[in-house]
Amino acid sequence: MAFALSSMHVTSSAFLNHQSIPTKHTGEGEDVSPALTWEGVPKGTKGFAVICHDPDAPLVKEGSYGFVHWVLYNLPGDIQELAEKTPLGTTGVNDKGSNGYCGPMPPEGHGNHLYYFWVLALDHQTSLPEGLTLQELLNEVEPHLLGMNRLVGIYQRG
Repeated sequence: MAFALSSMHVTSSAFLNHQSIPTKHTGEGEDVSPALTWEGVPKGTKGFAVICHDPDAPLVKEGSYGFVHWVLYNLPGDIQELAEKTPLGTTGVNDKGSNGYCGPMPPEGHGNHLYYFWVLALDHQTSLPEGLTLQELLNEVEPHLLGMNRLVGIYQRG
């Protein structure tokens, strides 16, 4: 993926950057996606995609490390927030094998894991089919990436 870190700022009403993700948004709770908000969108943005990835998961799949928790795309460029358990966008496949959000649930006793909620700003509105993997999405949007930034949450099982 092209590195296009931008001045876009991503926040959530559910947790602060580098703070604990509430149980509600995990596999141990209601397993619903948190609300996200972003500002400072790059000029020319016409669409967005959102990814949640845990690089601390002890997994390697097809040469990629970690665990993909959420792949969401086809988001319009005129929004700057997603509600909790958002109905917006098109869902891709998470590493659990289902479409949609799959909340944090690291192995017990594995310590803190970091969860990166990435927002990608794109130079066009996508209309991609449902069920793309993270790699398939990145192959499609990388040439159109204007900027990106993330909110990092922390979660640990007992």
